[in-house]
Amino acid sequence: MRVVIVGATGNVGTSLVRVLAGESAVDSVLGIARRGPELAVAKTEWQTADITRDDLVPLFRGAEAVVHLAWLIQPSRDLDALYRTNVLGSERVFRAAADAGVLALVYASSVGAYSRGPKDRRVDESWPTDGIPTSAYSRQKAEVERRLDRFEQEHGHVRVVRLRPGLIFKREAASGIRRLFAGPLLPASLVQPGRLPFVPDIPGLRVQGAHSLDVADAYRLALLRDVRGAFNVAAEPVLDPPTLAQALGARRVRIGPRVARSLASLSWRLHLQPTPPGWLDLALGVPLLDSSRAHSELGWAPKIAADDALCELLDGMSRGAGAQTPPLSPRTSGPLRVREFLTGVGRSSGA
Repeated sequence: MRVVIVGATGNVGTSLVRVLAGESAVDSVLGIARRGPELAVAKTEWQTADITRDDLVPLFRGAEAVVHLAWLIQPSRDLDALYRTNVLGSERVFRAAADAGVLALVYASSVGAYSRGPKDRRVDESWPTDGIPTSAYSRQKAEVERRLDRFEQEHGHVRVVRLRPGLIFKREAASGIRRLFAGPLLPASLVQPGRLPFVPDIPGLRVQGAHSLDVADAYRLALLRDVRGAFNVAAEPVLDPPTLAQALGARRVRIGPRVARSLASLSWRLHLQPTPPGWLDLALGVPLLDSSRAHSELGWAPKIAADDALCELLDGMSRGAGAQTPPLSPRTSGPLRVREFLTGVGRSSGA
């Protein structure tokens, strides 16, 4: 099997090429990204391409499957740029896969595609995917789901799979995740487990996560199994304030949702950090995921607990960990994170 991975240099992409290197059913992998990596992985060759404008059909031709992971989080202050890549770029990937005769398309959806839902029980893949209206990320994930619905109707011969994971953690993604969500002003020493002064205890803050390698294994299984449709992907335990406080050795401080959102909005408008308040709306709004279908039909079982994966990420942030790809490399930020300041906090990718 030949597999093409679009967005292969990010958090999940670097894990997936590593997982597929050990999969006997996969003969070769083509990793596609806007910027080439300094990363050598068995069976994997690299190609630079921009999904918003480059011809993808020649790159996909001859592949049995395409995995579409490419997604922009930044620049959060340029919604048009995000839309061009995330929505229009995704549709270009889907069309190119069909035009190239690809048999399977595996798309990286997200818990963020789901509509507001319960925090006291789990929902399966039939829960509505209309997103959280105040989150641009969620709106775009929901719109891509609709476009993929139409693609499936028009190209029934293509086996389409959507994975909907929660938060995704690993040590090597630490510099990239810090740059995307916290910005250049976050002190590395502050995120060390045991040094966080407190965990905000916001009512309704209950999210799920998984280790990047475990999520990559779900993609591997989706490539190999004759399955279609959506799969929720999340490990235990649920990450709520008590769990986070215990894992991080921090005390809980009660903060109301309105106060928390006001603080997030103010710090974003002052360019102190790159994450708009819609991300908090997303965390408080999306439902908890039931991953039973992934367990039963894919045979997926996470090896790393969600809280352990989070602690690994935070330890990586404190040490400036990264990988040899532009999205994950600590060098992308420049000395003293100067490139993040020069490009604007949330105005560009920081790269």
